[in-house]
Amino acid sequence: MRSVRVRILAILAVLVIAGVGAWQLLPSGEGSSDAVTIGTSDEVTSLDPAGAYDAGSWAMYSNIYQSLMTFRAGSVTPEPDAAESCGFIGQKLQTYQCRLRDDLTFSNGRKLTAEDVRYSFERMMRIKSDVGPAALFPTLDTVVSEGRTITFNLSGKDATFPQKIATGAGAIVDAEKYPRDKLRTGDQADGSGPYVLKSYEPGARAELVPNPTYKGAVKKTGHAVDVRYFKGSEDLLAAWDSGEVDVSHRQLPPSRLSELDPNDPDLRITEADSAEIRNIIFNVRDDSPFSDKRVRQAVAALIDRGPLVREVYRSTVEPLYSLIPQGFIGHSTPFFDAYPSPDAQRARQLLQQAGVQMPVPVKFAYRDDDAYTKESAELRRQLEKDGLFKVSVKAVEWTTYQKGYAAGEYDMYTVGWLPDFPDPDTFSQPLVGTGNVLHSGYSSKRMDRLIAATQQFSDRSRTAGDFKDMQTLIGEDVPLLPLWQKKDYVVAKSEVAGSQYLSDGTGVWRLWELGRI
Repeated sequence: MRSVRVRILAILAVLVIAGVGAWQLLPSGEGSSDAVTIGTSDEVTSLDPAGAYDAGSWAMYSNIYQSLMTFRAGSVTPEPDAAESCGFIGQKLQTYQCRLRDDLTFSNGRKLTAEDVRYSFERMMRIKSDVGPAALFPTLDTVVSEGRTITFNLSGKDATFPQKIATGAGAIVDAEKYPRDKLRTGDQADGSGPYVLKSYEPGARAELVPNPTYKGAVKKTGHAVDVRYFKGSEDLLAAWDSGEVDVSHRQLPPSRLSELDPNDPDLRITEADSAEIRNIIFNVRDDSPFSDKRVRQAVAALIDRGPLVREVYRSTVEPLYSLIPQGFIGHSTPFFDAYPSPDAQRARQLLQQAGVQMPVPVKFAYRDDDAYTKESAELRRQLEKDGLFKVSVKAVEWTTYQKGYAAGEYDMYTVGWLPDFPDPDTFSQPLVGTGNVLHSGYSSKRMDRLIAATQQFSDRSRTAGDFKDMQTLIGEDVPLLPLWQKKDYVVAKSEVAGSQYLSDGTGVWRLWELGRI
């Protein structure tokens, strides 16, 4: 992200045992061949890259599919993966061209061609799934393939386009296996990434084995990995305590994370600053109580992030007062500046100005998870304690939840967000641009102009002023309300190597770094 950098601030635990050398931090050829088992409460909503835009799905995509470009851990500049080279043609930032490697095959043995790349982008844009990544490419006009060359023609300048195609949205699929006009169903995946999906049970398990024919940016062969999916953080904790999983990531309950001992010789604990954020999203459609921005501002005037940080999340998160998190160009504190402390009197005045009857009835939904249940209860308490709102709370299974807020079924809902790529644009255009992936109904011509302005410059430092203006506008319109920015924790057994490289806080899973000592 930038000039911007997602920074890993500290690796809190390095195994220190008498007689154990630093060589044990890396996978060893002498280690056990048993698969490394990793547990997570994230969810894969679709194995088809055209049909998912969420952290759990993209974590899987980064292992079983290739994109033309990719990011190395800690890097803010994309580098070739399936491509030999990529770059803008000319100075207008409207024509981007890549030359494909000539030695790529899908896991089914079929040769990967430039036609597959073109097909992958065109079908994603044609299908345009409500919960898919097409919204990430508002300027993509046409894709042309000729020989090993792929040319992307854009309708407007977009300096961040190389970063966007390095994400799960740029995953390349087999044109013979993925339908042209609809999503592929079933439990199969045909990609060319570092891993092959050996077996898959939705919501439960994914078995991954190294892809012997992979060619690209990843230089070492990975270890077999068994991913276990759990409904919530408490279920993940039970599996961790029983020894069912070797690595836990995203996420043990805050109560357990806050108690972890970095000096425990049986654990490897990695704590990193993360760009993961969480927001309250407001449905601003005409039939919602939040269609009037003064009602949204009233919520902003009531919310106290302190109890969320201290009591619900046990200081494993930090309060956030800006859509763009700390560490990124454009970060500011518009919500702290405008709403420095909870103010029920101000909230009441705003509601009176809006002409609404109090208490305002609100349908509030959240993803069904233990940690979010506690968060939602606290938010409800804060909104109701002064008699200004009457909140009905509903926990919803993740895939149903996504479809529900896309259809405008909830007045207010909470959504976490991980950066798609290391640039503040990943927090702006997808979240608050017209047609945003949060399906809030928010649209502002001024916001769209600011977003377009930030995409004009390859030198991202030149965008700082526009991003700060954008944050100010969000503080005024309140299409969403930032709550917190999260730390990233990877917890592993001492016999697992490479866990410190699994995640850099951006949502990419580098499963190939895992091994056994």
